[in-house]
Amino acid sequence: MRWSQSFIPTMKEVPADAEVPSHQLMLRAGLIRQLMAGAYTYLPLGYRSVRKVSEIVRQEMDKAGAVELFMPALQPMEIFERTGRREAFGNVLFNFEVKKGDRKLHLALGPTHEEVITDLMAKHISSYRQLPITLYQIQTKFRNEERPRFGVLRTSEFLMKDAYSFAATIEQLNTAYDAMYNAYCRIFERCGLKYLPVEAESGPIGGDASHEFMVPASNGEDFVIHCPKCSYAANQERADTGRQAKVQAKVDEAAAPVKVDTPDAGSIEQVSQLLKSDAKSFIKTLIYKADGKPIAVLLRGDHTANEGKIRRATQTTTVELADEATILKVTGAPVGFAGPIGIQCPCIADHDVALIQAAIVGANSKDAHLTGVIPGTHFKLTETFDLRNAETDDPCPKCAGTLQMVHGIEVGHVFKLGTKYSVSMDAKFVDAQEQSHPIIMGCYGIGVTRVVASIVETCHDANGIIWPINVAPYTVQIIPLNVNDAEVMRITNQIYAELTNAGIDVLMDDRDQRPGFKFKDADLIGIPLRVTIGGKGLAEGIAEIKWRTESDAKKIPLADAGGFVKDLIAQKQEC
Repeated sequence: MRWSQSFIPTMKEVPADAEVPSHQLMLRAGLIRQLMAGAYTYLPLGYRSVRKVSEIVRQEMDKAGAVELFMPALQPMEIFERTGRREAFGNVLFNFEVKKGDRKLHLALGPTHEEVITDLMAKHISSYRQLPITLYQIQTKFRNEERPRFGVLRTSEFLMKDAYSFAATIEQLNTAYDAMYNAYCRIFERCGLKYLPVEAESGPIGGDASHEFMVPASNGEDFVIHCPKCSYAANQERADTGRQAKVQAKVDEAAAPVKVDTPDAGSIEQVSQLLKSDAKSFIKTLIYKADGKPIAVLLRGDHTANEGKIRRATQTTTVELADEATILKVTGAPVGFAGPIGIQCPCIADHDVALIQAAIVGANSKDAHLTGVIPGTHFKLTETFDLRNAETDDPCPKCAGTLQMVHGIEVGHVFKLGTKYSVSMDAKFVDAQEQSHPIIMGCYGIGVTRVVASIVETCHDANGIIWPINVAPYTVQIIPLNVNDAEVMRITNQIYAELTNAGIDVLMDDRDQRPGFKFKDADLIGIPLRVTIGGKGLAEGIAEIKWRTESDAKKIPLADAGGFVKDLIAQKQEC
């Protein structure tokens, strides 16, 4: 492709509203343009990279045994009502009514396709002999994002690969899950991304039933907990800690707790300021409903509760913060003054609670707290659990190392769904004994456009993008220094034709511009390999060839330039 015949509107200045490097560079390099908040046009360079990522995804999915199809983005609202996800999605779901004749149809734009694919399978799968099967698509998704931001990292419209496995047995599900997990590793490696597969919250299915694929990035919105000494990694929602607490023996003849007035101070921050105490000396009492029944969760004052861990500790299916009426019923006080002493519901405590020597707790009385509270002495404490978010310097649950926290961008997720959707959508199969069962499902997603943005976010320098070779819009950029010189253009066109005929993607900058201008744009758009023709090199009979990451070019005889470039690319693609 010749630059003059394409559409590559580069920008010299950083756009004022672009917050992160990927957003800035994708705008400046002419990859995208915003139509409105959360909706972007992919310009020729950007769309070429999107297509290359899509093709890598397609190749690896096919290799893993998945079968491609294409489902509609327009979906009837009724299928979301059958699974209960109309309410679960809330405002995230684009939904609207259309008039057809004298009827009104309630429709939605698909945020995902679990309902659509399960409905399809319910109509066509009837026997265990038709299972297992994994189907996938690469399709546009729509979510009414409350705060679109970070360019194409968080948008209301995005391209996604979603796959769904259907199995008759847990063993078949596990085989499909492992195939998708391994395919994801190959996809991200081929895309040139540094990634971490991390354990993710699996919900009520339990076990190691979910993994996210995270790209470590300083501007990532997710937190990844990992151990540098071993392979353990998990998102903060799922990460375990290696903490263990020994419950202290009851202190005989311990002084009774002291009740202190804390008027209008219902938060840890307010009470700590009032009593001039550190948050670490507080026991925070949070009231939850676990499967509808109230339970008090005790944490150290500076820690954050983890609802997934609470659900597992209580062996329940659903966990949610209690309403004000429930809190008043079990504590006798309004929100902000709950404490473990005398509370009218079961209590569970985090490991760190047992280590507090003299705690401050809510007094279960308005505008009052208790000081000098000893866990296991002033309230019953016989067992502790891991109930909080993991943090930096927590002990690793797998080895003797300590955990570290990094920001990450989620680019993929593999998940064992079980029978949630097949039960709702009546997707069943008959086994060899003529018994009917719901189909066992898995789902596997990759954000294709998010992968492109993540590459830009993590592969750049002060001058612009540094594309990995497999996903670059073009592999080679040829820069003739003087397009008005007939000999320069003869040689340029000759090398261009040789490389193009060899199946190499080539961009020729045939604009009548100064060399410095062209070099600036070349660094900005980040094509991996640059070939410069003209100037002193023409008189010497050489072309200057350099990788985007190199500071110095190699001087190669003009007659050998095409072959040298082909060899370089072949070597790079083999790595």
